[in-house]
Amino acid sequence: MKIITLFENSCGNEGCIAGHGLSFYIETPEHRILMDTGPDASIIHNARILGIDLGSIEKVILSHGHYDHSGGILPFAAVNPDAEIIMQEGALLPHYSADRYIGVDPAISGLSQLKLINGNFKLNDEFSVFTGVSGRRSFPSGNLSMRTVKDGKSFPDDFSHEQHLVVTSGKKHVLLSGCAHSGILNILDRYIEIYGSLPDVVMSGFHMMKKDGPYTAAEVSLIKETAGELSRMDTVFYTGHCTGRPAFEIMKEIMGDRIRELHTGMVLEF
Repeated sequence: MKIITLFENSCGNEGCIAGHGLSFYIETPEHRILMDTGPDASIIHNARILGIDLGSIEKVILSHGHYDHSGGILPFAAVNPDAEIIMQEGALLPHYSADRYIGVDPAISGLSQLKLINGNFKLNDEFSVFTGVSGRRSFPSGNLSMRTVKDGKSFPDDFSHEQHLVVTSGKKHVLLSGCAHSGILNILDRYIEIYGSLPDVVMSGFHMMKKDGPYTAAEVSLIKETAGELSRMDTVFYTGHCTGRPAFEIMKEIMGDRIRELHTGMVLEF
């Protein structure tokens, strides 16, 4: 399989656009899939630079209902109106970070190719998504300001709209999880519960970025505890986007080559 980072916060290809968001192009011998579409139409430009035919995409999987992962859906749909766009029902609810709207563009709900699901879903023999992450150990502190609105009432976001993509090609198993709002350790617990073992590769943001000053001692401890557990797994982790460079550096000291940085334009083959 081949996975290309179509959009990410940092740039690994001079011709590509980078910014706050995430998008992966996944190609297997049988299928072409997008997971997330970044914050805007930049994926159209990046796909052209990277030689990706967006018209060949069969399906788009939205990891969760935030703008930095869904903003490119409408521009993509204009280029490829046939690709099915799959998201959890709750992804269409209004989502906020404090008072700032961070949800999807409401116009997405009007797309004819939109498929709303509720829970786990198998796309085909190579791709499936899972939900139902209920654990809260090593829960990212950045989640505490996030809320969702349902039936006119505001609630703390429980991230039930978050889904995680599993790609199986030959003997290789890759887990992709946009921001891991539910906590990467909890997501892996759920993965083991469903699939019986750990994935070979994980590609995901870890939602450890902090914009309002340095980490507290408790936050550093949480990052180190998470890195310690991940370092004992026979899995390679590629991360970026909402992980943040300071958190990555802390984790790198503990995990060594088990953790690697994502960049826009990065091409990985497994």
